[in-house]
Amino acid sequence: MRIDDRCKNCGTALAAEYCPSCGQRNVDLERPLVELVGEVLRESFDFDGRAFRTIWTLIRWPGLLTTEFLAGYRKKYTPPFRLYLVISILFFLVVTLIAGRGILLGEGQDLQTDALDQARLLGDDLPKLMFILLPVFALLLKAAFRGRLYFDHLIYSLHLHCASYLVLALMLPLEKAAGEHWHLAVVQVLLLIWLLSYLVLSMRRVYLASWVATGYKSFAILLGYLVLIAGAVEAVDTIGTT
Repeated sequence: MRIDDRCKNCGTALAAEYCPSCGQRNVDLERPLVELVGEVLRESFDFDGRAFRTIWTLIRWPGLLTTEFLAGYRKKYTPPFRLYLVISILFFLVVTLIAGRGILLGEGQDLQTDALDQARLLGDDLPKLMFILLPVFALLLKAAFRGRLYFDHLIYSLHLHCASYLVLALMLPLEKAAGEHWHLAVVQVLLLIWLLSYLVLSMRRVYLASWVATGYKSFAILLGYLVLIAGAVEAVDTIGTT
């Protein structure tokens, strides 16, 4: 950046990347398209050491990312909301693609009509629905663990949904093939077991409850949440077809 540049927003002379008057960043748009796109991706998706460290911590040590964030160790990790935004966008893109190819269709459903309807539901309606239900999940956590702030539950909810989306992104593409190849069915079962174990392990690490209390509370919360999701999806699907 040249030091004689002026802020395009307020006209203040610039000697640094950000305007000292209004705070707007000085962005040079007269650059190759690839470079501009790369910069947007880096800023939006946080493609740096923090992103990989965050994903590794999220998957490798259930619940640790939440406890680290709540303890104040935030600089080295991707912020929870940004992490959820990126992972959810990628997850629902994957789900939409596999739904459009008929991989998630049940017996007797038609590829030409049912697959398109399913892809619309999973690609358009479900992301909005899950974003609305995410704080509801935090309310369920609040009801089970009353001694913690709602903010704590919301952060844990964001991280848990991120981990769930990553596992489901591996499970769902195998849905059709798993019915024909037993070893792929085994992979799905193992991933499901891992996801359920992740729920219990992460919840125990974050809330410091006993194994027994964590077990029955996690089961009750999961059951209630799945019922909510099923009811909401059914309602949205009914409205969409009327």
